[in-house]
Amino acid sequence: MFRRWLPWSGTVTVMVITAVLVALDLSDRTVHHYWTQHSFTSSVLSGVLVLALTVLLVDRVNQHRQLRNQSRAIGAQAAIIVAQAGRAVDAITSASPSQDDRDAAGEELRTYTQMLLVSAPVLIGADVPRRFLESAQRLAARLYRAIRDAGDQPVAKTSLDAEVKQLRADAAPLLQALNLQQRAAVTAGE
Repeated sequence: MFRRWLPWSGTVTVMVITAVLVALDLSDRTVHHYWTQHSFTSSVLSGVLVLALTVLLVDRVNQHRQLRNQSRAIGAQAAIIVAQAGRAVDAITSASPSQDDRDAAGEELRTYTQMLLVSAPVLIGADVPRRFLESAQRLAARLYRAIRDAGDQPVAKTSLDAEVKQLRADAAPLLQALNLQQRAAVTAGE
């Protein structure tokens, strides 16, 4: 819960400082006298506090609005990544010892990692998409290890099921921004 309020900490700090200064001005005669004698200083300080509070509030509101506006793009990226992850897992686990099948599996994995690289700037901006990106990156690393360690043996799909399940779970909140038609469009090749 603390992480949710962390971006607002600057705004809250400026608000607390402002409230303390106002309370001191109203309740303490020496502070009130000081501000009365130093009107330019008090004007500058109050102007800086109001400006800081305004800038911090506008910044937080803009970030929230930007994330809300990007939610469909983030959801679409997540759906595409999950679909490609499924194709990569299927290609790797169903690959026979033939070089052509191993090359096709490697190509699916390269496509998956390229999608991660392209999507990273969009996904890294907030906690939930970043968690999904981290999960997708862990799956990519696991898939690379599976290909490397497999040799001439097929890779067991059960060994990758936990990572795929986690990826789908991390994608679920991102996919909520998409309606049924949009989900069907981005997962059509799945």
